[in-house]
Amino acid sequence: QVQLVESGGGLVQAGGSLRLSCAASGSIFSIDAMGWYRQAPGKQREMVAGITSGGSTVYADSVKGRFAISGDNTKNTVYLQIHTLKPEDTATYYCTAVRVTTHSGDSYLELWGQGTLVTVSS
Repeated sequence: QVQLVESGGGLVQAGGSLRLSCAASGSIFSIDAMGWYRQAPGKQREMVAGITSGGSTVYADSVKGRFAISGDNTKNTVYLQIHTLKPEDTATYYCTAVRVTTHSGDSYLELWGQGTLVTVSS
């Protein structure tokens, strides 16, 4: 069974930085892509950033220049570095993994973590 576990959230002052981590556990053979979404209170979940196993990245326009996604294929882990945090970045951040294959041959089209809360105080 594959699970995604996020960490690194917390309470941060505006202007500060934070690094979120998401580790995929299990007998993983490959993951095509991983990414981050966020959901602010009362709003829909939105894509923040994504990265493929080959290192290609994509960002939401609202976070370009402040957020940086990176990954470590050897650890099945993805990171989200957030700079110059703003109160509007307050949200629960969710990790996702796309097309996950295990050594036993199981495959998962999409997996989600349980989320990590980021709160930015003004």
